[in-house]
Amino acid sequence: MLGTKVRLREKKLTDARNDYRWQTNPELVRLDAMPLLTSSFPRYLLDYTMALGNPSPKRRTFAIETLDGRHIGNCVYYSIDREKEEAELGIMIGERDCWDRGYGTDAVDTLVDYIFTETGLQRIYLKTLDWNGRAQRCFVKSDFIPCGEMVKNGHRFVLMEVRREQWQKEQGQIKGADF
Repeated sequence: MLGTKVRLREKKLTDARNDYRWQTNPELVRLDAMPLLTSSFPRYLLDYTMALGNPSPKRRTFAIETLDGRHIGNCVYYSIDREKEEAELGIMIGERDCWDRGYGTDAVDTLVDYIFTETGLQRIYLKTLDWNGRAQRCFVKSDFIPCGEMVKNGHRFVLMEVRREQWQKEQGQIKGADF
C-alpha cells in the first residue's frame, strides 16, 4: 500500500531486529503504555517467527517503510470484529528522527484507506494516552474524532474513531447524499 511518504507492506523476518529494538526502548513503550520487553533476542526471534507463520485472522500487521525502503515503524488493525464491523488501529514510528515529519499521519491515512476500501468494516477506533498530544494531532489529521475516555492499568486514554461514512465524506466519495 502506497502513501505519499510511506509504503505499508507485510511484515517479514528481517523486521525482527528493529521491532525488538523498539520494544526494548523505554521511551517508545511508554508512548504505547506497554511493559518493557525483557526477553532475549533469540527468544523474541523464535516467537516472532512463529507469529509470522501463523497469522491471526483477527489481526493484520504491516511494516511502515519510507519510500526509499527504510523500515521506520509498524501499524496494525486488530480486534477485528466482523459482526460489529469494526477494528482497533495501532501505530508506532520507532525511528525518532522520523517523528514530526508526517510519516505517522501518512501511514494512518494509508491504513484507513486500505481498511475502508478492501474490507467491509464500518468503524475504526483507537485509544491514545491522554497526555500524548502528538499522537492525538496525528489522528485528528486522519479524520479520527474523540469519542470517549477510559482508564486501563492506571493509564488514562482518549478514545477516538472514524466511521466509513465520515471517511467517505472526507474523501469526497459520496456525491449528492443527504447527511
